[in-house]
Amino acid sequence: MYAIVETGGKQYRVAEGDVITVERLPASEGDEVTLDRVLMIAGNGEVKVGTPLVAGAKVTATVVEVGKHPKILVFKYKPKKNYRRRKGHRQPYTRLKITKIEG
Repeated sequence: MYAIVETGGKQYRVAEGDVITVERLPASEGDEVTLDRVLMIAGNGEVKVGTPLVAGAKVTATVVEVGKHPKILVFKYKPKKNYRRRKGHRQPYTRLKITKIEG
């Protein structure tokens, strides 16, 4: 059985036992999180597709890790004008382990 869920403006295909990395959620390590924006559930020979969400469906996950991705550098410049700006950015993330799919 698998589901397609939406979180952080992105869609993920998940099954029980999967570990996924999503945009930062307001939870700490060890917390249980419920993802209720389920777009589709498939399994046991049947498929439920939501319009846009599947009614009564939810995916339960446990927070494994909260952290930041490696730093990326953003460099802007204008030629011949002596304008240079260098910035770094580290995107925060939450790593989830899918424990249960209900629907």
